[in-house]
Amino acid sequence: MGGLETVAAAVEADLAARLPQQRVTQRRNLALLAAVLLCERDVNLMALGAALPMATSNRASRFQKLKRILANRHIQPLEVMAPYAREILATLSAKGQQPVLVIDQSQATRLHRHEVLMVAVAVGGRALPLAWLVRETSGAIGFAEQRQVLEQVAGWLPRGVRPVLMGDRFYGSPDLITWCAERGWSWRLRLKASLLVYDRNGGETTLGACFEDGSWMLPNVRLSARQVPSHVAILHEPGHPEPWIIALSEKPSTPRALDYGMRWGIEAMFSDLKGRGFALEDSQLRKADRIERLLLGLAISLYWAVSTGMWDRETNPLAAEAKAPDRRPARCLRSRLSFFTRGLRRLKTCIASSLTPPPLWGVWRTDSC
Repeated sequence: MGGLETVAAAVEADLAARLPQQRVTQRRNLALLAAVLLCERDVNLMALGAALPMATSNRASRFQKLKRILANRHIQPLEVMAPYAREILATLSAKGQQPVLVIDQSQATRLHRHEVLMVAVAVGGRALPLAWLVRETSGAIGFAEQRQVLEQVAGWLPRGVRPVLMGDRFYGSPDLITWCAERGWSWRLRLKASLLVYDRNGGETTLGACFEDGSWMLPNVRLSARQVPSHVAILHEPGHPEPWIIALSEKPSTPRALDYGMRWGIEAMFSDLKGRGFALEDSQLRKADRIERLLLGLAISLYWAVSTGMWDRETNPLAAEAKAPDRRPARCLRSRLSFFTRGLRRLKTCIASSLTPPPLWGVWRTDSC
């Protein structure tokens, strides 16, 4: 058995444990897709097909196999992601943490203008995908689709767990704040400076005007003409061209406003999916459902890469990483490889040497998350 087949077998075994009712051929094909993505770090179907462990050397046959996997309507991304999402959300919650969910949109393909709307969970200084949908559009994907994806994730949360949702200025909307409040979720959502704000006495102004007047902590205000209740904190750090204007579910403070910085984990994740990782934007796929299945293969690959990176840091620490945290030089902490990059390197070694990769979440430690 070759190295790619060994990694695919490990992924397939994990899928079988999570999805025992799924057809064997679907699991096998998904595992093969994830393994070849990890091997090639590319979404070009011809390049991926060339790496497939198939008896035939016919390039067209290899290409068609991948097309059939992505066109298989019986492979439903959300059904496959459900056990991954439930496990990671339950694990984070069990440690006493409040899961941090991030919603964002990014370009999925350049050629056909597909956008992906994704909800991810913050893990290890970055984020891992939970649920998504793809639309062919050149603009923002609206609240109806946002609600659809968020309600899917809400169904995967452990009973009684209330996460905090973060999002940039596309998502600081009255609709989304109201949705979070109705479900008891916390929120840190960035707002536009032009948004109307009303105080308890009914006075009307804009958030930008509040910032100019020096009113940076706004408890118990109402936002937009709909007068949706929220708190607001405004934070302007030196060197930044404009302030953060953050809607919060709790009484405003600077530390709570700084929580919003955790949203950047999803930017690192999109970089992993695109230019710094798998070059998703270069996909030539034309149909949204096929891009969604490609994203499923990429999501499984991300989970394995990040998990393997965590395992590698715990079992093969660099000399500086092995020191007690208070004795590590600052440059060590800055230069440390991300779990994603570290995991990819380890998995490439497994493929090159036909080694079985460590099990998914083989070491899941509080200090890793």
